[in-house]
Amino acid sequence: MTDNEEKHSIVLLGSGSVGKSCLVIHFLQNRFVQDYDPTVEESYSKMVIIDNKPAVLELIDTAGQDEYTATRDKYIRSGEGFILVFSVTSRSSWNKISEIYTKIRRIKEVESPPAILLANKSDLENDRIVTRDEGEEFSKKYNLNYFETSAKAGINIKSSFEEIVRVIRDYKRTIKKKEERKKKRDQDQDSDKSGCCQIL
Repeated sequence: MTDNEEKHSIVLLGSGSVGKSCLVIHFLQNRFVQDYDPTVEESYSKMVIIDNKPAVLELIDTAGQDEYTATRDKYIRSGEGFILVFSVTSRSSWNKISEIYTKIRRIKEVESPPAILLANKSDLENDRIVTRDEGEEFSKKYNLNYFETSAKAGINIKSSFEEIVRVIRDYKRTIKKKEERKKKRDQDQDSDKSGCCQIL
């Protein structure tokens, strides 16, 4: 990685069998994998150019099974951005999203961590259980960007991974501005204190 390149750790979270691994593999290799073993945890790296700026993405594909909760928590602590994934054909995976997002906010100790919401398997419209309106309503409530994706049909995959990088960049700029304002306030207060004199 050169000095001009950014590096972002992006964690994919969601229930088992919602297609997290398929999304990552399609993004990396532009192909759909029909059969794969349930993920324990995989890490991938890819160099991309987004908005004319190079970035190295470390993609953490987490396990959806409950027994891997401790591992997921570890990646939430170290992650910079989060892709929340549910399947439009699974009500239980949708119900899990609120729990996951609440956990991210608690572990990161921020109200609005950098994240996006993906409704995967959108090609299975006839089997859809979770409506687009539900996804959009949740996203609006928490100010998340929302994408309907399909690893099988290749829908919105590249754009969603690019968007999480933009969200991370915006978040970092906001944090930097807050730190600069705080630093300036502290300097101004120190200046005021040093500038006062005592008349005897």
